[in-house]
Amino acid sequence: MANFEAYQEYQRIEDFEEDSPPGEEDLLVHVPEGLKDSWHHIKNLDNFFTRIYHFHQKNGFACMMLSEFFELIQFLFVVTFTTFLFNCVEYDILFANRAVNHTGTGQNPLDRNKVTLPDALLPSQQCTENIQENSWIIFLLIMAAIFWIYRLVKVFCNILSYWEIRQFYIKALKIRMDELCNFTWQEVQDRLISLQREQQMCIHKKELTELDIYHRILRFKNYMVAMVNKSLLPVHLQLPLLGDIVFLTQGLKYNFELILFWGPGSLFQNKWNLHPKYKRAGNRLELAQQLSRVILLMGLANLLLCPFILVWQVLYAFFSYTEVIRREPGSLGARRWSLYGRLYLRHFNELNHELHGRLGRGYKPTSKYMNSFTAPLMSVLAKNVAFFSGSVLAVLIALTVYDEDVLTVQHILTAITVLGVVITVTRSFIPDEHMVWCPEQLLQCVLAHIHYMPDHWRGQANKGETRDEVAQLFQYKAVFILEELLSPIVTPFVLIFLLRNKSLEIIDFFRNFTVEVVGVGDICSFAQMDIRRHGNPMWMSEGRTEASVYQQAENGKTELSLMHFTIKNPRWQPPQDASMFISHLKEKVQQDAQGGPSTRLLLSEAPLCGSLLLSNESGSGPDNLLASVLAHPVLTASGLPGRDRGFLPPSTAAAAAASVLASLSASQLHPQPGRSHSLNPLPSSLHPDSPLYGSDRTVMDSMSNSDARFRSSTMLSEFSSAEMSLHAIYMHEVHQQSSAPQRTSGQGQHPVPMRELHSNPGAPHSHSLHSAATLAGPANLGGWKEEEEEEDQGEEEAIVSGSAPQPDGRSSC
Repeated sequence: MANFEAYQEYQRIEDFEEDSPPGEEDLLVHVPEGLKDSWHHIKNLDNFFTRIYHFHQKNGFACMMLSEFFELIQFLFVVTFTTFLFNCVEYDILFANRAVNHTGTGQNPLDRNKVTLPDALLPSQQCTENIQENSWIIFLLIMAAIFWIYRLVKVFCNILSYWEIRQFYIKALKIRMDELCNFTWQEVQDRLISLQREQQMCIHKKELTELDIYHRILRFKNYMVAMVNKSLLPVHLQLPLLGDIVFLTQGLKYNFELILFWGPGSLFQNKWNLHPKYKRAGNRLELAQQLSRVILLMGLANLLLCPFILVWQVLYAFFSYTEVIRREPGSLGARRWSLYGRLYLRHFNELNHELHGRLGRGYKPTSKYMNSFTAPLMSVLAKNVAFFSGSVLAVLIALTVYDEDVLTVQHILTAITVLGVVITVTRSFIPDEHMVWCPEQLLQCVLAHIHYMPDHWRGQANKGETRDEVAQLFQYKAVFILEELLSPIVTPFVLIFLLRNKSLEIIDFFRNFTVEVVGVGDICSFAQMDIRRHGNPMWMSEGRTEASVYQQAENGKTELSLMHFTIKNPRWQPPQDASMFISHLKEKVQQDAQGGPSTRLLLSEAPLCGSLLLSNESGSGPDNLLASVLAHPVLTASGLPGRDRGFLPPSTAAAAAASVLASLSASQLHPQPGRSHSLNPLPSSLHPDSPLYGSDRTVMDSMSNSDARFRSSTMLSEFSSAEMSLHAIYMHEVHQQSSAPQRTSGQGQHPVPMRELHSNPGAPHSHSLHSAATLAGPANLGGWKEEEEEEDQGEEEAIVSGSAPQPDGRSSC
């Protein structure tokens, strides 16, 4: 029991790199005269690095300030325009419920009863009186004015702070504003690290690492990812008739972050330090009761503000989506990655642009997988409803073309609009008769980009249960809008009745999984990507981890996050345990590559496989290479001959991925002359300079230096994404091979609920961490907005080989 309590105590770990020698922490650091500025010894590096990142991602000072200015104008417009519509319009005249008689001199008798727009508007004096007589409207306007003034002050503060960031880019990083869009974040980050050596922005460390910067930008985000990974947040709801649903909206997420990280009564005393009382296990019950009271008060506050927030949500949704729905009714049937999906699929230490790019590449294969499921009954009903609606619509359109006076008939435009919407909606339920149904191959394509997939999905891709779980990550846009509208009503009940019950588990989580890193502060221990403490033996960490089931990250998130961060930041030097894991993975890849197809064979199949998976769409080199790895096992299993007309031996996706990864590893051992070792190396056959990409090279030669550098960095970024996709496929295949015997014998591991830790006094204690450090950004204070999705990046499609007809006219693999 004593050992267990010792494990529960909050830990302080040293940084992987040597920190300042003892006794020298308070010594002044000499700074060259030319570099003295306000950026030496920055107190709040979390905010500073976060603003640097946002400044880069939002394309500089002018774009950021213009966006914030229009947000103010947009809020002002919504409030004033809504007030005008409720108090200054005579709707009886507008709807022709009351006649209007124009009796002016010279008035055309035919126009005396014609209603004009000014006729439906009340005089300004009467409009003002209507507003003054309604105390409810006055109260709402006062609340809106207070909020608008708060946003205005915040915009002015942002102008001052981001102007300083602009000066930092120009003077310290030597990046002009007209060239900012040509710099990748990795290049900006490299200049930050170099600047630390010259000008001590952080005085507690002599040098910054990539992990230090990520930890500061993503400090709170890593906690959220870890809590979703350990199923700690109450986002799964059991509802009658609907069953298990996932409910996580912008408003609910905002409340989670407000309670845990930066609100009044939160667990953190500042941006970078957990409050000391939460680091001790002795008073955990008292702290849990205190957190429960904070959650209760926050839930009651949400309940009181529910009417106001609900009104704003409805107005914002109405003004934002009505025109889009009228113009493109099918847009409601489009899909987007849910907020829960973004947290579930996010790696530890993955920045927003990295996540958006990865999910953007996975958008098309996931859409094709979801669209491959059809409901025969709904299909029959949709075809008939579309027929009847289309028939009536065709007659109305024909009559309108014959005589435009038909449009003056009451409600005729409404009927045409509604019929058009009905036809568009019903068409979404009618399957494409030329579609090939290959759910397993499509799910493999999805896995290549999203990197995470529960074990029970394997071999069950054609099941409706699997599709429903994918839908929790990849929801309809209409569902997103509906959830956001219901959020003000549901959020108080989630806080009061669900989150409060997890108070003790939350307290234990932050104590057990928070570590202090010198020069960075308190971070989530999962963000350290420490294989020894949080690795899973079923994910190639066997013999290298001492983690209990409670300490392990689920779904191999520690191992996959480590590989992702290493590939995205090739200059980063991982700790010893992480280096040993990466070396073991490379050795395993080399062994499996010996029994797999050659890289030359895969490259020769790339155009064919790319056309199969990409549906004749022009894919880039990395896309075609990834498609060949995914399609090669199907081609060999189908008995198709190779380029030499010989039949290919059966192969697996793991062996094909290992062959390509082994080629990448070989190029690292024997780099080409003149190439930078800092970039992700590629084999000569895969490099942009190779004949395979000669056309790209010709284009690059005709571009300016900055454009060519940007194009080259973009190509290398695509290849690094493809490399990570290959690692994800390979690691999942190896995981399935290692876990199959245990599943057969009934000894598979299952996640342990957070509360069970306290009923198991004999749980093993954890060792101190010896690794590098990371950070997190502030919560977004804006309203609920739909995050941009990069949906236009080419992706894989169904494999067409070995098809058989389906009852609904589709083909099956």
